[in-house]
Amino acid sequence: MTRQDRFEAIYDAYYPAIHQYAARRTGSPDDTADIISETFLTAWRRIRDVPEGERALLWLYGVARRVLANQRRGATRRSELADRLRDELAAERPVTPVDLDHVRAAFEALPERDREVLALACWEELTGEEIAEVVGCTAIAARTRLHRARKRLAALLVREPSSTIAMGEA
Repeated sequence: MTRQDRFEAIYDAYYPAIHQYAARRTGSPDDTADIISETFLTAWRRIRDVPEGERALLWLYGVARRVLANQRRGATRRSELADRLRDELAAERPVTPVDLDHVRAAFEALPERDREVLALACWEELTGEEIAEVVGCTAIAARTRLHRARKRLAALLVREPSSTIAMGEA
């Protein structure tokens, strides 16, 4: 049996069980789909490690469990970033309450490249040199990207909430 044949047999046999496992543990069809795809991608990459017979399902459940845990950690990091941004803004401007939805909208209105460096700096707490290694540029370029991304985020945050949302839709 070829690698592809074995994977297809595992997929056909256990997709419904993994789908139900993920669906019962997530809040959206998109999250469910992400867990399923990551689980079977891991199975494809590590097909030699997948046990034979019914034990394959248990192995897949273990992979899905770890994928779900990673997904939850990511959601927690995003939430913590929003909280940290809110706290930093409140410390700088204690008289102005921060609308968390406004912060999220401003962050989402940024280009992907800006969101990436901000997330690496804030969520993963990477230095400029570490960001450079992740994104594949020089340390100076990474620090420059981060500085510019912070300036663009700050500019979006000083705007009225409705104008930030309009920018993200444009």
